Amino acid sequence: MQNRLQVAVVGCGYWGMNYVRVFGELAEAELAAACDESSERLAEVSRRYPSTQLYQDFEQVLHDNRVEAVIVSTGASSHFDLAARAIDHGKHVLIEKPMALRSEESIQLSRLADSKSTVLMVGHTFVYNPGVRALKNCLDGSQIYYMHACRTNLGPIRRDVNAIWDLATHDIAIFNFLTDSRPLWVNAVGHKVLRNCREDVAFISLGYAKNIMGHVHVSWADPNKARAVVVVCGDKRIVFDDLNGLEKVRVFDKGIHPVLSEPESYGEYQLKVRDGDILSPRIEVREPLKDECRHFLQCIQEGSQPATDGWSGVTVLQVLEAIDESVRQNGTRIEVNYHDESRPQLAERAVARSAGALS
Repeated sequence: MQNRLQVAVVGCGYWGMNYVRVFGELAEAELAAACDESSERLAEVSRRYPSTQLYQDFEQVLHDNRVEAVIVSTGASSHFDLAARAIDHGKHVLIEKPMALRSEESIQLSRLADSKSTVLMVGHTFVYNPGVRALKNCLDGSQIYYMHACRTNLGPIRRDVNAIWDLATHDIAIFNFLTDSRPLWVNAVGHKVLRNCREDVAFISLGYAKNIMGHVHVSWADPNKARAVVVVCGDKRIVFDDLNGLEKVRVFDKGIHPVLSEPESYGEYQLKVRDGDILSPRIEVREPLKDECRHFLQCIQEGSQPATDGWSGVTVLQVLEAIDESVRQNGTRIEVNYHDESRPQLAERAVARSAGALS
């Protein structure tokens, strides 16, 4: 197949090997190279994909002129350095979440990608999950009252970020996607129940415009594995359960809302309750990571903006930093500071992308 994009996967651990597999299978790309400090991990890549070039030094990836795009799937503490060097060499980058450990670094990466007209995408995989997308379609203009997410399991415990940055990152991205907005404020409490040096349990509240509330519970210490999002609306309740193989999305066609008329007494409005069916829409079985990678390749080919571009990653990091501050202040409500002066207008970014695609 002609014009297959040449991709290098950097970091071939547990999640990195999923990228190796996906880009080894996609017809639109060729797994040109893999890079890891571990010779054992590279041996496993070679066993599966013998024609892939293997590197232990990232500098070799940068100077491999065949490589057009780099997948950064290393520990979070190395994301900024590796991505910045790849972008500086004119390579497109798909970077795992969280894209950096500080929002200032994520802003630098996004600015650099815009200046180089390269595609920078963050691996917020759940935004590409067919179940999450079906959930959003089911909203169909309904008034959202609140959202709740639960993401728990026994580990795996990360060494460079806490459970909030590891797990709640997904749900912040999902909530932002569902509401087409971002939190105005947060409050959160966290605890180190495992005597770890980082929070391994947290309860987080997020306040969105239009009086929408979000709540996230994350834990590395819960024996029950959960990957669920619930959205309660005025006319329905929608549940996304990623662990339910048969009915990932269920719509409870029932709800309650105030009747828009004069209250009978001060502060008392009549409430109207409706009760309907429980529906489970048909959802096409597709691998979210493969959809994410296809979207990345398509954006490179078309010079278009990813759904989870670098600036969306900046937003998530700024929310995470506000959550950490609230935890430090024992649950104090913190307004999220987005530093919008650092973010270019969408039109400017579109022009930069088009120029990059034509050059």
